[in-house]
Amino acid sequence: MSATLPEIASQIRRDIVRMVHAVQSGHPGGSLGCADYFTALFFKVLRHQPQPFDMDGKQQDLFFLSNGHISPVYYSALARSGYFDVAELATFRKLNTRLQGHPTTHEHLPGIRIASGSLGQGMSVAIGAALAKKLNNDNHLVYSLHGDGELQEGQVWEAIMSAAHHKVDNLISTIDWNGQQIDGPTDKVMSLGNLEAKFAEFGWDVLVLEKGNDMDDMVAALEEAKNRSGKGKPVCILMKTAMGKGVDFMEGSHEWHGIAPSDAQLEAALAQLPETLGDY
Repeated sequence: MSATLPEIASQIRRDIVRMVHAVQSGHPGGSLGCADYFTALFFKVLRHQPQPFDMDGKQQDLFFLSNGHISPVYYSALARSGYFDVAELATFRKLNTRLQGHPTTHEHLPGIRIASGSLGQGMSVAIGAALAKKLNNDNHLVYSLHGDGELQEGQVWEAIMSAAHHKVDNLISTIDWNGQQIDGPTDKVMSLGNLEAKFAEFGWDVLVLEKGNDMDDMVAALEEAKNRSGKGKPVCILMKTAMGKGVDFMEGSHEWHGIAPSDAQLEAALAQLPETLGDY
């Protein structure tokens, strides 16, 4: 693919707002904020084989999305990187589609290895996959993505403690640290405290990415996390992003966590997002 990473990210953002608008349902805010992460991961860093898709993912890196409500960005990244036809994005959230609002496995959509709608579970799954790779002498890595509001779930902290105890040093977990969740700012709903100190105290190697929507910084953080893997500790990237990034009237607001743009808002959003790979 000849497009640059920022160009791919722009197209993914166009896909997101068009998908959510078409069915007047979905979660554009977090999806837009994580577009740079997904672009850097799937088009630069991840060692993966889109076709033929293999559920076991042996001898390739694995990715698990824990905050499954940001499925629009996930589906776009999968399609644009070759897991399935880009035209299928037009079926998002429609009856009998493989592209459900939250990713599921029984539709057998290539790229989807776990169902992820119930928050708090992805870390546990990623740890299991990472331990399996160790048992199989597979030196590839496991990546996972989580929302910051999701860290209010107790299971996540049990998993964080478990990963450190078992020295799961082939795991790189990223937290989308946008400070927003569906009911408002995380600090008002339930403060997360000092996340950097917490992960460090739980035995993780922690990277803080101040500009998670800067592509160069995003790639550099993922590459640095790779360099830190294999040294006895799981790696965490605390990735500061802006919810709704790329669309000025959505940026930084929890109100766009789970609502769809109107016709006029879609037009305004697309005017800010260059079409680079061709719309589906």
